[in-house]
Amino acid sequence: MKRWLLKNATVYAETGKIEQGYVLIAGEKVADIGPMSLCPTDIDAKVVELSPQFAVVPGFIDVHIHGAAGADVMDATPAALHTMANTLPAEGTTSFLATTMTAPSEQIEAALRNVARYMAEANRPGAAEVLGVHLEGPFLSPKRAGAQHPRHLVDPDVSLFQRWQEAAGGHIRLVTLAPERDEGLALTAYLKETGVIASIGHSDAVYEEVKAAIAAGVTHATHLFNGMRGIHHREPGVAGGVLMHEEVMCELIADGLHVAPPMVRFAYRNKGSEGLILITDAMRAKCLGDGQYDLGGQEVSVRGGEARLADGTLAGSVLKLGEAIRHVLDYTGCTLEEVIRMASWNPAKQLRVSDRKGSLHPGKDADLVILNEQYEVIMTFCRGVLAYSKPIGTERLGTGGNGHEAHRNS
Repeated sequence: MKRWLLKNATVYAETGKIEQGYVLIAGEKVADIGPMSLCPTDIDAKVVELSPQFAVVPGFIDVHIHGAAGADVMDATPAALHTMANTLPAEGTTSFLATTMTAPSEQIEAALRNVARYMAEANRPGAAEVLGVHLEGPFLSPKRAGAQHPRHLVDPDVSLFQRWQEAAGGHIRLVTLAPERDEGLALTAYLKETGVIASIGHSDAVYEEVKAAIAAGVTHATHLFNGMRGIHHREPGVAGGVLMHEEVMCELIADGLHVAPPMVRFAYRNKGSEGLILITDAMRAKCLGDGQYDLGGQEVSVRGGEARLADGTLAGSVLKLGEAIRHVLDYTGCTLEEVIRMASWNPAKQLRVSDRKGSLHPGKDADLVILNEQYEVIMTFCRGVLAYSKPIGTERLGTGGNGHEAHRNS
């Protein structure tokens, strides 16, 4: 069994911050965490010598991502998911929900079958783990379609969802829908009954409809402020409704474009770190340059970090989750512990995988990230395997007798 020993760093463990601590990885799991005064000295392990300015934090979980590095979930190929899973550790993401788009039924079904196959055959340590599917559409409001293709939107349908859940091998974990549409509350109640997260999004609901949806089972809001009826002083809308209900966890795209920095601060002050989940909503152009790309059958132009349809509508993002963390720290003045909650613990808890992910604790998956003083990702481990380390010439970490230098791509 391969072991890694990370030494002398500031460790953000589940039980609290250790100013000068160590983390021992054995196989796919965290074996031990503690202060350096208790660090083992007589074990066979690769040693990474750090210092307290480095932070060891739990891996990030992206519950809303469509693609990266030229790949998209809707490509419905194992290669696309492989590309995403091997690209995301560079930004600190160690697991994610493969997120679909509104499209013809047969295309959605093909994407779902592909995810099920990938999870059964290729979800291995050393890459970001696919935790399931986020079905974003087609049960959305035409008035709030955003970059979802309006031609393929349909009313919520329990029988259609059941067919898709079967195609996905039971792996649909989260569904975005507009609950004000016909049969929206029926589908919401069915999702709750079967243990699937119901998320209000791409919705034009008024406040009373939002309250009815929450009563039926909505516990999540898709990309807060985007693709939803906004706040008005005579009608709180979807945004106001989800901000006022503690039982609703809100996604947030913190790229400074989808949500203005003061509104990120507004959301943080209203929901607190306990009520927000950082996401990217990234599309295939992430990690690539400016150019023309496809998203859900529509052409997207990427220029200067902005992804837009021909009419100017924002079409996902090219945001990296590690960047989102730095932005939220800057925009809100929150602590690193709080932003870790938003990027790691909250999504793990929401997806009901907090028994093995979302925090650093002995026995949990060794999904962890090393950050430098600027909160940049230096190394990422995915279930105990080094999945990313910063390239040569940028950052060097000291090595012990059986050590490792974090200056290569793995």
